[in-house]
Amino acid sequence: MVDKNELIEQTNLAFDFIQKLYIETSYLIREIEASLLEEDERFVIGRPGGYAITGRRSAGLEPTNVNLWPLRKFAVFFAPKDKTETKGGQLITPIGESLRVFYLRIVLDDKDLNEPVVYSGVLYNFGIQRQTKGITRFEHIMTHLEYNENKVFKNAEKIDYEDARIKFQGDLIKNSLFEINDSRDIHEKIIDPSLKLFRKI
Repeated sequence: MVDKNELIEQTNLAFDFIQKLYIETSYLIREIEASLLEEDERFVIGRPGGYAITGRRSAGLEPTNVNLWPLRKFAVFFAPKDKTETKGGQLITPIGESLRVFYLRIVLDDKDLNEPVVYSGVLYNFGIQRQTKGITRFEHIMTHLEYNENKVFKNAEKIDYEDARIKFQGDLIKNSLFEINDSRDIHEKIIDPSLKLFRKI
């Protein structure tokens, strides 16, 4: 029989740890954002739903949906300032053949994952399928990527994706989240190699 007080303590510790993990991850994203803003491209963070991350969430009670209650995977993107527009006070990133975005995806947990990882790099060579209406900006497809993650990221380091709505390519670098410990690691393992990929395309 499980002791109630021990269960309470374990529950509190679990929530405290997850909250700290989310906070540290948000600091990581904001540090990358600040660094990219200083680059020649003057990268700005994409805002599909405001100043926020994009992830797949559910509040459904079905067992498969309950697994989505904790946020396990999420992404943000950064675009060169000259590839964005402001309409009605909203920053948007129009999709065009020349668009490239700096993409950052964090996976905290997955069935085949031993430890949390960070993917970073470039998505490029975008195309909107003719029959697709309503997709004009990159912000429109961020959630689509998360809902189709098994297809989009099946080979995350070298993406060549196409479906009935969009097509694009990508080159991403994988790092252990727990090996990113300071600003130097952020630059050496995430920003610098990802910018190299971005500028090579």
